[in-house]
Amino acid sequence: MVRNHRRPFDLRALTLGLMLAAMLALAPGAVRAADRATLQKFIGNYVGQSISLADQGLSERDLAVTIKPYGDDGFSLDWTTITKRPEGKSKQQSYSVAFEPTPRAGIFRAAQRRNMFGHFTPLDPMAGEPLLWAHLGTDTLTVQALLITEDGGYEIQTYERKLAAHGLDLTFSRVADGKVLKTISGVLRRVKDGQPLPVK
Repeated sequence: MVRNHRRPFDLRALTLGLMLAAMLALAPGAVRAADRATLQKFIGNYVGQSISLADQGLSERDLAVTIKPYGDDGFSLDWTTITKRPEGKSKQQSYSVAFEPTPRAGIFRAAQRRNMFGHFTPLDPMAGEPLLWAHLGTDTLTVQALLITEDGGYEIQTYERKLAAHGLDLTFSRVADGKVLKTISGVLRRVKDGQPLPVK
């Protein structure tokens, strides 16, 4: 009786081929190319307003956001907020953070401080500094900041910027030890490159 020994070999070869194809699909180059294409949708300048809900009541803010490429497949995020006070005064705050890709698809680490070798590294939450990272989804760019408080608790701030026809929809939350302290929702309109951001 003659047996066919080629079928098991062919099956193993097919399985090996599928495994190699999956590994290649998940290779850093392929992952970064996918992230780069998605990130490109967010690149630009945006302006808008938001409504903040906290223990002190409602407050309005003017917003300006710029997302642009940074380094190799990273991005930088610049934003300015102007809070309007009931007495007519206003408070302006500006921030800028750069993010670099990690080996994990869609995950970026913040480049907040240079080390002794000249490379940017995240801050240390154990030293009371905020640890920032970003997640790039299909239509949402999420930035989170983790802080360890003096009493050993935690605070986490989450910024979600979701693609919309007008630009971006913003959602922000501030949570301390599981309690929601503040939420903000806003609408950001995309403006042309080089156009001054109308924040006053």
